[in-house]
Amino acid sequence: QGLLARISDLLLCRWTCRNCCQKCFDCSCCQTNEDEVEILGPFPAQTPAWLISSQNEDKDGDSDNTISELPPTLQDVSPDRRRSSSDTSRSTYSLTRRISSLESRRPSSPLVDIKPIEFGVIGAKKEIVQPTILRKTYTPDDYFRKFEPRLYSLDSNSDDMDSLTDEEILSKYQLGMLHFSTQYDLLHNYLIVRVIEAKDLPPPISYDGSRQDMAHSNPYVKICLLPDQKNSKQTGVKRKTQNPVFEERYTFEIPFLEAQRRTLLLTVVDFDKFSRHCVIGKVSMPLSDVDLVKGGHWWKALVPSSQNEVELGELLLSLNYLPSAGRLNVDIIRAKQLLQTDMSQGSDPFVKIQLVHGLKLTKTKKTSCMRGTIDPFYNESFSFKVPQEELENASLVFTVYGHNVKSSNDFIGRIVIGQYSTGAPESNHWRRMLSAHRTAVEQWHSLRSREECDRVSPASLEVT
Repeated sequence: QGLLARISDLLLCRWTCRNCCQKCFDCSCCQTNEDEVEILGPFPAQTPAWLISSQNEDKDGDSDNTISELPPTLQDVSPDRRRSSSDTSRSTYSLTRRISSLESRRPSSPLVDIKPIEFGVIGAKKEIVQPTILRKTYTPDDYFRKFEPRLYSLDSNSDDMDSLTDEEILSKYQLGMLHFSTQYDLLHNYLIVRVIEAKDLPPPISYDGSRQDMAHSNPYVKICLLPDQKNSKQTGVKRKTQNPVFEERYTFEIPFLEAQRRTLLLTVVDFDKFSRHCVIGKVSMPLSDVDLVKGGHWWKALVPSSQNEVELGELLLSLNYLPSAGRLNVDIIRAKQLLQTDMSQGSDPFVKIQLVHGLKLTKTKKTSCMRGTIDPFYNESFSFKVPQEELENASLVFTVYGHNVKSSNDFIGRIVIGQYSTGAPESNHWRRMLSAHRTAVEQWHSLRSREECDRVSPASLEVT
């Protein structure tokens, strides 16, 4: 309680206040306020990332300038007292300065550093991909050479044709009109097409258009369901009339849903005994646009066709070669949609097979004659003696004729298979037979005209 006790407390006690020489817990000037308690209070367990980064940046600067930045009053205190006071004051002052500095540095909104995102296999070596340069230049001639003019020709399926009425089409082309009807039989699952009549058909005109060949046409109608043009039907030929009455009924066995996706194509053809038949006009009608179950009758104007001549027909053949026996076996199976050669009875077709070695005719055989049909079934086999060393120089000429009692037989069509083939399909059939010995190889072939065969195959010139 005396002066000596106070001096001893001042010298020995480290918690004595230097201002009033009283103990800190008794001194009112050394009590901390609420703000300092909040600053010195405990920190959260997880310090924010922005605070850690800023502490690392200021670490070096704070270690050098901590003592110099302290208040001047703290520099005069003894080392022991300064050590204890400086620890508390240093943390208080340094933390206060950092918080104030960080508050001024922090942006109002976070800054996002956008970098390119790279996708790839981990560990794979990065390769720089450069865009390829198109080195080839196209000239206008190369560009337009790729177009096919036939795809852009005026046809009945074009938008301009669909926008015209039947009266406008009739006055524009003057090809006549066709009367027909359709109905689907749900009980038996087939489509019925009835060709009734045609009127105001144009007279036949020669190919050069200079004069009329005859006063009247010999018309008939071909019926098919597009896109299948192979399985078609054909009416009889009406002689010398521009207003033929057909009254013929045909059926197509086809499911109802499939029939709705087809397009009915009726082609009116002019029969010419001495040349290829000429197409007068055609009518196409999508079956999805009509009520097939209810059925109906229509008069439709004929429009021009891009196909001026009808096809000659198709022939199904089978070839087989036996190397050990040196025999070339040929099977004539059937033909379909042959060109009609007789106006009243259709055709009486038969097939002639001729073997040509090099440019020399060696053997001729023929099938039987099928009466009154354009879709004959033959199923006849023929065998030719051909040694294996002579097989590569052999050619087979197949010619379809229509039997005629009064005059010479009517030529229908021809193909050549072998050394001097008439086309790619015939050459492919021959190669398949050579690579498959002792195995029969079947293939359909489209018949060609005599002039076309003579132009591309020397073997065709050697036969009659």
